[in-house]
Amino acid sequence: MKILIALDASPHSERALDFVTRMRWPAGSRVIVLSVLQPVVHAVSLPYEPTSIEADLLAEQRRQLEELVAEAERRLRECGFSTEGRVLTGDPRETLVQEALATHADLLVAGSHGRTGMAKLMIGSVSSHLVTHAPCSVMVIKSSTVSSTHSAAPRRAS
Repeated sequence: MKILIALDASPHSERALDFVTRMRWPAGSRVIVLSVLQPVVHAVSLPYEPTSIEADLLAEQRRQLEELVAEAERRLRECGFSTEGRVLTGDPRETLVQEALATHADLLVAGSHGRTGMAKLMIGSVSSHLVTHAPCSVMVIKSSTVSSTHSAAPRRAS
């Protein structure tokens, strides 16, 4: 089974990673750890040149996401998974859907921020977009779902 897990440095992503490490998966399952760096969009109508400060900020954000992905891979390998990590740039919603398609993922796992109402309308919901548009099954991990499995010992299918 090929599992794509989306991480974004939030506690919600951490819960999704915990969930994947504790679930029983078919032997030989492989996990692709993916984080998406969303570039800053400016509301400037004139030609715009990014400043070195913005370039430095993006480079630092990329470095942090690369560390996050590397740590997730380390944890997954300790649980017996074969892993691959990636940090891509783009809109997280579209990038995750495209990557699920490109990798032929069987399952996409993401945490839910739990936004509702106006916040969901204004910011959007990555998990809602994934459920609607992904080419594979999607598992959205909510904090209340994970708490009941948090104490379970890690286990793998033989």
